[in-house]
Amino acid sequence: MGRSLREDYACGETMPKVKANEHGCLVLPDEFLQRRHILPQTEYWLDEREGDLILHPRVPDVRKLYLEPTTLCNLACRTCIRNVWSDAEDSMDMDTFGHVIEGIKNLPQLERVVFTAFGEPLSHPHILEMIAAVRQRDVAVTVGSNGLLLDAAMSRQLVLLGVDRIVISVDGVQPETYADVRGAMLSQVLANIRALNDAKSELGSLTPALGIEFVVLKSNFAELRDLAGLASQLNAARVLVSNVLCYTEEMREQMLYGYEPRPTFDAAGWPVRTGAWITWGNLELPRMHWGAERRCRFVQDRSLVVGWDGNVAPCYALSHNYSYYAIDGRKKQVSRYALGNVNDQSLADIWMSENYVRFRSQVRAFHFPSCPNCDLRETCDLRASNEGCWGWNPSCADCLWAQDIVLCP
Repeated sequence: MGRSLREDYACGETMPKVKANEHGCLVLPDEFLQRRHILPQTEYWLDEREGDLILHPRVPDVRKLYLEPTTLCNLACRTCIRNVWSDAEDSMDMDTFGHVIEGIKNLPQLERVVFTAFGEPLSHPHILEMIAAVRQRDVAVTVGSNGLLLDAAMSRQLVLLGVDRIVISVDGVQPETYADVRGAMLSQVLANIRALNDAKSELGSLTPALGIEFVVLKSNFAELRDLAGLASQLNAARVLVSNVLCYTEEMREQMLYGYEPRPTFDAAGWPVRTGAWITWGNLELPRMHWGAERRCRFVQDRSLVVGWDGNVAPCYALSHNYSYYAIDGRKKQVSRYALGNVNDQSLADIWMSENYVRFRSQVRAFHFPSCPNCDLRETCDLRASNEGCWGWNPSCADCLWAQDIVLCP
């Protein structure tokens, strides 16, 4: 992997000089084009920011696609966005999905499709057909689920289809804690996970690797110390711990993060059996306070989100209409930010469109104010929506994903 220009300059090397010819054409150095894997005939969007000229290559370099098969769910969790949103509850039709599959052909760098969002993907009547179509494109598949529909038959099919990761939400180690958050029986979820492990064993497969997602609250954080033990029993390769995004006043009372630095959670690793080998489980913990470093994993990982209706959003945070409470308690109404629809345009054309390319550039530079630190934060009307006083709108100024306070698979 070649170094970036910024790394080269930090090592004392000079910037390459690019000169316009008599026709005003800029010729980019071959070494630069090769390092960035940019073809000589590539088109660019020309942008300006604070006096600088910016060239945005129009390349279909999507690496990760989050797909929302449905907004329907078989649970009514206290922590869920579905308690406050104004969106339809429906499922992706197969014509729309067909446009997604057709669009994948023109995304040569696509590595993974993640079937998950704010509904339960395993409840879609054609979910196995969808997964099979993606696997036929030789693209890796992750499935995110609450685990209640992951019975023995479903587990066997997921193994046979070559799903390589499955992430199950488990927000409590004790049955009563889990039931308080999700209103369901933990024993059923654990039994289903064991059925998945049995299916893998019977079919001689090491995949799908199991991940556990744990949304930490005041009411369940004491159980983090037991989470590694549960992960080891279930042979989970990864545990992702996320703070709660507070959609309701009730959840605000449960939040553990804030402005000031706070100690991280006391949690340990665990052994994982992988065939004849023993490896060590991977634990991912969230930040616990607002900080100066802001980055978007969705943009950095070159990800996009396709909703159940075919609308394309740049991230989870902008994929629905809903309200939530910012870190300082200010209530915000978020409007869905759709950059195109797969029923009207190809995924590649949406990804390379002017607005989408410029949005990613703004996010990479994080050209947004830090609203929670502003002296006017309590009276600013813009904070009531996902807008800021400068930079691109919708604004990512309050985004807890960009702080790694809220995490997702």
